[in-house]
Amino acid sequence: MLTIGVDIGGTKVAAGVVDKDGQILDKVKYPTPANDPGALADVVAKAVEELRGRDGASIGAVGVGVAGFVDEDRATVQVAVNLGLRDEPLRDRVQRRVGLPVVIENDANAAAWAEARFGAGRGSDHIVCITLGTGIGGGLVLGGELHRGRFGVAAEVGHYRMVPHGRRCACGNHGCWEQYASGRALVAEGQDLARTDPDHAARMLEIADGRVEGIGGECITQAALEGDAAALECFRIVGEWAGLGLADLAAILDPECFVLGGGVSDAGEIILDPVRASFARHVPGRPGRRLAQVRLAELGGAAGIVGAGDLARR
Repeated sequence: MLTIGVDIGGTKVAAGVVDKDGQILDKVKYPTPANDPGALADVVAKAVEELRGRDGASIGAVGVGVAGFVDEDRATVQVAVNLGLRDEPLRDRVQRRVGLPVVIENDANAAAWAEARFGAGRGSDHIVCITLGTGIGGGLVLGGELHRGRFGVAAEVGHYRMVPHGRRCACGNHGCWEQYASGRALVAEGQDLARTDPDHAARMLEIADGRVEGIGGECITQAALEGDAAALECFRIVGEWAGLGLADLAAILDPECFVLGGGVSDAGEIILDPVRASFARHVPGRPGRRLAQVRLAELGGAAGIVGAGDLARR
């Protein structure tokens, strides 16, 4: 059976026809309407109908991944700050428009499921997928099943309290993991280094046209790939924090592997090496304990569509 997977992001709604092997056969994209639940459901329905009409394919169900808390029935978006949604019955809105079975899922859960089934985690039944983006997202596949928790909002690992009374987080707490190991944290390290030691950070400043505030993730990654010592230092610091968090998660969940995705992971071995080293140092029970593997995600931006589509099939 073919399904349609939809990935709702802050700026775009991407949808694709997904087959049983996790391949995207066709794809469309539309801008995400801001703070308008009805308009958002209309855009999702428009994407679904375009794919159905364009391909003439028999579609069995629709899966929708959204960056927010989704309830245990996979029907209601409890809160999605960046989309302006709260207690939004998105499943019913979309279902009425398209006339097909619809399931709603957290976008990180959908991506984790895709990596477990078709990507870096295939062949493993106990997987923790970590998305190192602007913040940190997570998804758990335990015993071969997506673990959603009693109320549907498990694996919000970015808000694990890493540092008591630490940096303020947008969630309202202080010291959350994503304040130290995310893309936002990488940028903060780069800009702070440029302010305090501009000579050391000269290459990053050059790429940013001499502006400290112009130093972003792509700038730091470019400099690091060139071998710049300051940019590599930024990745080492963020990698240290990321590995520390993985060690704590391993103590609780004991997975077979961690899969790292998101924009920070685009740096490849530059981020993977310090993460692995930190993880090995901090995981409890070493030496003697069997270590989970730490791998880079394979599906990239397609993971949300593939995961949502495959979950709808199930």
